Amino acid sequence: MPTPSPEALLHSPAAERNQEAILDVLQRVLPATGAALEIASGTGQHVCHFAAALPGWVWQPSDPDPAALASTAARVAHAGLGNVRVPLRLDVTAVPWPVGEVDAIYCANLLHIAPWAACEALMAGAARHLSARGVLMTYGPYFVDGEPAAPGNLSFDADLRARNTAWGVRRLRDVVAQAGRAGLALRERVSMPANNLVLVFARAAPVIGLDPHRPH
Repeated sequence: MPTPSPEALLHSPAAERNQEAILDVLQRVLPATGAALEIASGTGQHVCHFAAALPGWVWQPSDPDPAALASTAARVAHAGLGNVRVPLRLDVTAVPWPVGEVDAIYCANLLHIAPWAACEALMAGAARHLSARGVLMTYGPYFVDGEPAAPGNLSFDADLRARNTAWGVRRLRDVVAQAGRAGLALRERVSMPANNLVLVFARAAPVIGLDPHRPH
């Protein structure tokens, strides 16, 4: 396997920390085989980790940033993964997306570092491209009505809004409502380390309360 050049590789310590916990959810929610689109692949760490652990799935990484695409391509080549396609330049707000039908869409840490239009576009795009039994899975921090906000999420939100007034930690109810306008329903909410959530959306009727990390 070729050794990737250091200048080509981007690295996220957070991605390395959370990838195993997210993989646990993917392995439980996804069937044995399918085709997945990753939105905002970033460093490429997640798609490589997931593709290696889920060999029955073909993964399509994507990102609008050429540096991220180069990093992902270098990681995939170094890992020798045959079930990961060439990274695709994709801006979630552009229509149409240059992809066909997929069985899963995975998107981590995008909604809070992008304008709200990115959430609208993600939901609309998922509704266009998911198969009948497909799922959209998002990962990141959210504010949940009726639950105290974690101090870390409050400070993170303040930092984001100071950097760009269009950014910020999103409210769960707003994201769920936007999904509903696109014809998607929240099927599951899973609590993750460091005050993050995985949200699972599907075309089917919602089934709330399946979070194994929350008391019933």
